[in-house]
Amino acid sequence: MKQEINPQETNRAMAFELWMKSPMPMVTLTKTFDVTRLCRVSRRRGKKFNMLLCWCIGKAASGIDEFYLLPEHGKLYKYDRMAISVIVNDKEGGINSCDIPYADDLERFEEDYMALTQAASMSCQSSTIDEAVIVGTSAVTGTELDSIVNQYSGIYTSPFLAWSRYRKGWLKTTLPISFQFHHTQMDGSHAARFLEELQRTINTI
Repeated sequence: MKQEINPQETNRAMAFELWMKSPMPMVTLTKTFDVTRLCRVSRRRGKKFNMLLCWCIGKAASGIDEFYLLPEHGKLYKYDRMAISVIVNDKEGGINSCDIPYADDLERFEEDYMALTQAASMSCQSSTIDEAVIVGTSAVTGTELDSIVNQYSGIYTSPFLAWSRYRKGWLKTTLPISFQFHHTQMDGSHAARFLEELQRTINTI
């Protein structure tokens, strides 16, 4: 469910006044994650690495209230559910976005992930969930990158995570992940908490 709320009745009142009309309200943080365990689970259980990482992102984000608040078109909205958006290569050589409803149950999330991404690939059409707050993701796996910055205009206000190819070392595998968010939605402290929680979730999946 999506509901417009009064920013002055939330803890984002000052941020709304400061950043809602800013021409460049987006903030990007980049952190290098230890994804050794994620790679191990992917390999041993035959599960897609990207699916596992998307579930970890949803798990970490779902415990932070600010993720359910989203500024859009000069207003502030509150959501009661979340979806993870992924970019899918379609059969015609193009790309489409696909919203996967987040579920605490990993098996359920995997079922939706596999079914919806395959449907998007075959139909060459994007799928959206309008009544869920969207956490965007993009995997650019054709090369290794240190950071990815998306459009900075504030037209697209959903939080967004991007990564490239992970790096295998002798003792661990690492992956830099860029996290972009609208400053009206959260502050750096909330973003840092999310990134720390994401690493903990990866470590314990």
